[in-house]
Amino acid sequence: MSDLDDLARWRLILGKPGEAGGLGFGGNATAAKMDVALEFLYGREPGDGDSGQGASKGPRMAGQGDSVLTVPDWINTIHELFPKETIERLERDAVEVYGIDEVVTNLEVLERAEPNPALLRAVLKTKHLMNQQVLAAARALVRKVVEQLVLALAQEVERAFYGVVQRSRSSRFAWGPLDLRRTIDRNLKSYDPETGRIIPEKVYFFDRTSRRMRRWQVVLVVDQSGSMLDSAIHSAITASIFHALPGIDCHLLVFDTQVVDLTSDVNDPVETLMQVQLGGGTDIANAMEHAATLVSQPTQAMVVLITDFYEGGSPGRLERVTAQLCAQGTQVLGLAALDSEANPAYDRTLAERLVAVGAEVGAMTPGQLAAWVAQKMRR
Repeated sequence: MSDLDDLARWRLILGKPGEAGGLGFGGNATAAKMDVALEFLYGREPGDGDSGQGASKGPRMAGQGDSVLTVPDWINTIHELFPKETIERLERDAVEVYGIDEVVTNLEVLERAEPNPALLRAVLKTKHLMNQQVLAAARALVRKVVEQLVLALAQEVERAFYGVVQRSRSSRFAWGPLDLRRTIDRNLKSYDPETGRIIPEKVYFFDRTSRRMRRWQVVLVVDQSGSMLDSAIHSAITASIFHALPGIDCHLLVFDTQVVDLTSDVNDPVETLMQVQLGGGTDIANAMEHAATLVSQPTQAMVVLITDFYEGGSPGRLERVTAQLCAQGTQVLGLAALDSEANPAYDRTLAERLVAVGAEVGAMTPGQLAAWVAQKMRR
């Protein structure tokens, strides 16, 4: 958008009112195409969900007449005209604000879409509408987004368990990041003047503080009701990272009125997420009773319940199983549901009742959860 002058930018922002005020594009064909693409989305009512031209009563009214764009045309157009950050915002608004599900159920569109968390959530909500070919493309998109999220979280989790990087010390063992300066200093004699390269004989890494822990069992129990989508995403990724850490046996259960054990796929968060079935009722007590049967060494186990605490079953039954777990020495953490902005949303009354029988309850990001788990394991 750098080739637009200030008048054209204001014209894009204001739409038809800007045209009425004398603003135009000055013959800039690119700006005119941008205007059509923006009108296709923002010229409709939020939640319309149709894939045709938006209603003129929407929040933005351009002056280019009726658009003949289809959703695939629109995706191709915005990828040609806008920078990546703008594309992600437009696609997110299409799905989350205007309910255009075709963004993630049309193969042509899906293959072109920019992977981002908003599209990940949309895929998980609509995967039941997809045929096998579209589902394969959706899985590829999910994998790209999950890989980004894992990279963002893995370092934070590893730091919680193994300590911070000690840049005053380095080692031949790969406990931490590469100590590039020391590696170069110690291998200068291996410099090859013909290629201009150093061929290192020894590689050095920064050390980490030592944190030794006994083997623990972690059971993640995740509510998969419709409001829990963001927490389900966080949980699948966190479970996969926990599973990869030495000294932890990680189990993953998801539940509504039934309980599904996804432990066999815990190392693959994509496969885990594609099995999550959002919606249905909620029986937290049933899920916690199932988790209790998995605990093999009570004093070396923790059960992490991730839910909004809106119990559709028996609150008294949930209190009893929680009290029994705590009494046998098992750590029980009730983790309040978080949305994508990390805002807690849960039934505080029931949460307080579980605290009264020995559980801990908090609202934590995945990184904070890792720190909590590591702290309990080091006691």
